[in-house]
Amino acid sequence: MFQYVIRRFLLIVPTLWAVVTVVFFLIRTVPGGPAVAALGTYASEEQIRALEHQMGLDKPIMVQYVTFLADLCRGNLGKSLITQRPVIKEIAQALPYTIDLTAAGMILGILMGVPLGIFTALRRNRMPDYLGRVGSLVGISMPEFYLGILLMYVFAVKLNIFPVIGGGDLRDLGSRLYHLVLPAFTLGIIMTAFISRMTRSSMLNVIGEDYVRTARAKGVTEKMVVYKHALRNALIPTTTVIGLYAGILMGGSVLTEIVYSRPGLGKMMVFAVKDRDYMTLQMVIVIFSGAVFLLNLLTDILYSLIDPRIEYR
Repeated sequence: MFQYVIRRFLLIVPTLWAVVTVVFFLIRTVPGGPAVAALGTYASEEQIRALEHQMGLDKPIMVQYVTFLADLCRGNLGKSLITQRPVIKEIAQALPYTIDLTAAGMILGILMGVPLGIFTALRRNRMPDYLGRVGSLVGISMPEFYLGILLMYVFAVKLNIFPVIGGGDLRDLGSRLYHLVLPAFTLGIIMTAFISRMTRSSMLNVIGEDYVRTARAKGVTEKMVVYKHALRNALIPTTTVIGLYAGILMGGSVLTEIVYSRPGLGKMMVFAVKDRDYMTLQMVIVIFSGAVFLLNLLTDILYSLIDPRIEYR
C-alpha cells in the first residue's frame, strides 16, 4: 500500500505539469488580455502596449512559459496581473472558504444519502421507496444555482434565519458555520440524491446474494445482516461514486460561491477569467486539479479499508 501511494504521488508531477501547460496556452488563445480588461475597451493602443510591457506579456510566449515554470518550481506563484498582490496570499485567503463548503457538502451528502439508500432498498416497491426515488431524481435534475436561489429565498429572504450572502469572518468559527449552512445544504442535497440512488442499487444487488441468505438462515439478526454483511459489500461502488462526485462537487462549488457571494476559490476563478488574470487562473486550476487527484487517491485507499481482499502492489 505504501509503495502504491508513493507511486501515485509521483504521478502528480507530470499530471499537474500537463494541466498547467494546457491552461497556460489555452487561456492565451482567448481574445483580449489582462491589459484590455484592466484599461477598458476605450484605452488607446499605446496604453495597452505599455501595460503589456509592464506585465511582461510582450515577450514571446515560450519565454513566458519557461519563466512561469521556473518560478513555479521555486515555489513562486507570481503576482496577480490585476491586483498586483501575491497569488499565494489571495489563494490562502480564499481556500478555507472553499474547503469549508466542499467538506460540509460531502459530509451532508454521505450522512443523508447512505441511510436513505439503505432505507429505500429495504422497502423496495413500497411507498417510502417510491418517494425516495422521486426525491433523488428531483435532486439529480436540479442545478446547484437554482437550488441555491430557492433556499436563499425561503430561509434567508422570507424566514430571515440565515444570511443572504457572504462567507463570514475567517477568525470566527461561529460566523463561518452560520454563513455555511445554506451553501452546504445546496451541495449536500444534490450529493445526497446521487449517493442514495447508488446505495439503493448496490444494496439491492447484494441483498439477494447467497451469503446474505446464509446469514439469515443461521439466525443472524436482521440488523447484523444489513449493516455487517450487505452494506459492507454495497459500499464499494458507493465509495466510487462518492470519489467521482467529489470532483464534480468542487466544480459545483464555483456556482454555489457565486450565488451566495462567498469569497472562495470558485468566485476567485470566475473573476480571474473575466479579467484575464492569467497567473491567478492558472494557480487556482492547479489547486483544483491537485484536490481532485488527492480525492481519487483517498478513494482508492478506502477500497482496501472497506474490503481487505483488495490489495495494491
